[in-house]
Amino acid sequence: MDSCEKDKIFMKFDGPIIVGAGPSGIAVAACLQEHKIPSIVLERSDCIASLWQHKTYDRLKLHLPKQFCELPLFGYPKNFPKYPSKNQFVSYMEAYANHFEIKPKFNQLVANAEFDLQNGVWRVSTQDCLYESRWLVVATGENAEEVVPEIQGIERFEGVVKHTSEYKSGCEFKDQRVLVVGCGNSGMEVSLDLCRYNASPFMVVRNSVHVLPREMFGFTTFGIAMALLKWFPLRVVDKLVLFLANLTLGNTDKLGLHRPKTGPIELKNATGKTPVLDTGALSLIKSGNIKVVEQGVREITRNGARFMDGQEIPFDSIVLATGYKSNVPFWLKVNS
Repeated sequence: MDSCEKDKIFMKFDGPIIVGAGPSGIAVAACLQEHKIPSIVLERSDCIASLWQHKTYDRLKLHLPKQFCELPLFGYPKNFPKYPSKNQFVSYMEAYANHFEIKPKFNQLVANAEFDLQNGVWRVSTQDCLYESRWLVVATGENAEEVVPEIQGIERFEGVVKHTSEYKSGCEFKDQRVLVVGCGNSGMEVSLDLCRYNASPFMVVRNSVHVLPREMFGFTTFGIAMALLKWFPLRVVDKLVLFLANLTLGNTDKLGLHRPKTGPIELKNATGKTPVLDTGALSLIKSGNIKVVEQGVREITRNGARFMDGQEIPFDSIVLATGYKSNVPFWLKVNS
């Protein structure tokens, strides 16, 4: 133990250390408590479900029906809609934590977690504490850190540049021409939200993407897929889902949204890339309210962007819908 570690408060714990007070971390703590196993939850922010509370836009709702997003042992209130809003989901998380009397230690940023082979314990170090336990549960999710691409010239852009983690509402972009970089669920929903405030979004499609209807023929697309997987192989289900999606949405290739060769469920399992569940953006792409830009951005200018084909378009603001990544590799040390 180095001199810096010696200055920290040392806490030895009989139960697992859980890193992350999002849905997974809180659910693990609840299930352990149900079996009379104590645990301690460490959270870097000042609240549970901090990504939902601090880094999501106002109009966000669950993309999947609530029965597929319910935590164990404690269901949603019966009066919640099929797709709960951001605020409803946060209230559910808070009620869940209160019900199981889960009290995370907030403002604990894990800098290092390493297993001591000699003593058979994990040592987890934060800015002011050193925790020790035989068990460690990593529950920080796939979306801990923003992915901000390096785009030539972006530092000289005179307008507003925001990652979607900072975007709250299109009201601050009213009547503006906005470049949206990225066409995942966030890029689609931000573009949709911008249209509601009379902004003109130009959405850069950098990669192929599966766009699926949220519901088909009165049933949720996710529910259909899960039911089919009980009877058919994954690749067969992918083909059936895409066939039904094309019947519902039409050929998205004609809109500049080219599908990957790998099916949506297989792609999610292999790479973690989630298909886009359409909540209204596709109709605005078809109407021309949302412009799809198939050319990549070559550089950002003082008042716009220059694309790979040489075309230059002026913009008032830029929204980076470029996703998130896990931060686990930076602090979890694995002994080889």
